[in-house]
Amino acid sequence: MRRYQLTIGGKTYEIEVLSLTGEQAQVLVNGRTYDVNFRPLAPGAVPPAAPQPAPSRPVAPPRPVVPPSSAAPAAPAPEKPAGAAAPGAVMAPMPGSILEVLVQVGDQVQAGATVVKLEAMKMENDLQTVIPGVVQEVRVSKGDNVSVGDVLVVVAAG
Repeated sequence: MRRYQLTIGGKTYEIEVLSLTGEQAQVLVNGRTYDVNFRPLAPGAVPPAAPQPAPSRPVAPPRPVVPPSSAAPAAPAPEKPAGAAAPGAVMAPMPGSILEVLVQVGDQVQAGATVVKLEAMKMENDLQTVIPGVVQEVRVSKGDNVSVGDVLVVVAAG
């Protein structure tokens, strides 16, 4: 349908609206699909201001208010340093346990291919690569516990 590039908290996200029905949309954010709900604002209406955090306690930034056709989830947790930001790095979006590793070093993968299954909060999450290429590294095994931002698989473009 429509594609957007959003910058939230200094990070850029590629957003594609896959479907839009009533007040529900399915969006693709950096290669990952999300189902989102939204509520249109009346013409000229100003979105409600986000509550201000107490100065003595750091709080995550509020979720951005975006137009209904480009609704997106909140920005993911900050990445860990030391090479975690490689374009082909598939990272843990939340702490959890590795249920299954679906690729091996040398495998050819397409953008959007599920490479790891992660269990977090009793839910199974398919973690996908955002670029096509060849699996360069597999840093986890079945049963491993991971933290937010841990690099699980690295895909080299190509």
